[in-house]
Amino acid sequence: MSKIPPALESHLAGEVTTHCFCWIVRRQDGVIHGFTDHDRDLIVAGVSCGPQTGFSASEATSSLGLAVDSAEIEGALSSVSITDADIEGGAFDGAVVETFLVNWASPDQIALLRSARIGTITRSGRKFVAETKSSSADLDKVKGRRITRQCDAQLGDHRCGYVAGSQTGTVAAILSDREMIATGLQPPSGGWFDNGVLTWISGVDVRRSNVVLNQVAAENGTRLCLRDASIPDMKIGEVFSLKPGCDKSFAQCKAKFSNSANFRGFPHLPGNDAAYNYADGQGIFDGKPLVP
Repeated sequence: MSKIPPALESHLAGEVTTHCFCWIVRRQDGVIHGFTDHDRDLIVAGVSCGPQTGFSASEATSSLGLAVDSAEIEGALSSVSITDADIEGGAFDGAVVETFLVNWASPDQIALLRSARIGTITRSGRKFVAETKSSSADLDKVKGRRITRQCDAQLGDHRCGYVAGSQTGTVAAILSDREMIATGLQPPSGGWFDNGVLTWISGVDVRRSNVVLNQVAAENGTRLCLRDASIPDMKIGEVFSLKPGCDKSFAQCKAKFSNSANFRGFPHLPGNDAAYNYADGQGIFDGKPLVP
């Protein structure tokens, strides 16, 4: 339950009120944004909240128990502090959003209504909608390991053990906001960079990462198709590093990386298909592994 300071509570009990809502967004990189639905700047909790954003918020409900409370913040990208590149690059992913009730006639009278984190962000033209979730969402996260046929390690980490050397490439031609021709890459085999992580090391998107959907040999280089968000500001001559890709399967771990001894999945785990085969009498159960 939100605690309302006595002065604000007394104000709200009056016949005429001067209250508004303010939102303070604290990004994981330390950047802080302040917004309000009032028509002038307000200083709330030491943060300047500007009115030029056109923010609006859906009704937020608080529930008992372990249910995840959610709400939505909607607005236009009219603030100079919010850019397309920030949203596309995931700068607001996981950011903490604090919602305050404020007496705009006396901004020191504030009440923190809720604190949540930004989840999914959708965009249509110049308008965006950010979903916020309460801390109860942490209870839905997987803790520990899952028993699956696929590997749950990341290529090149201490559990994988494979030395995943990266290669450096340069954008030679731009085919679309998700496709390009790159030079400087020397993949040892077809599909070597499929599902690989591309990290920009120059240009406006420096340190931003994208996943490569697939690679195709081209006459003047290597054609790369990116799976993640588009890069509208990609330019010829920008440099990136690219790691090989892994689809988390035992077959690829064994054939592509010769690293089957460190595979962190359970490829021989029988699934429902094995149970159904046994039920119809057509399955072959001779003790051999189900996955070679």
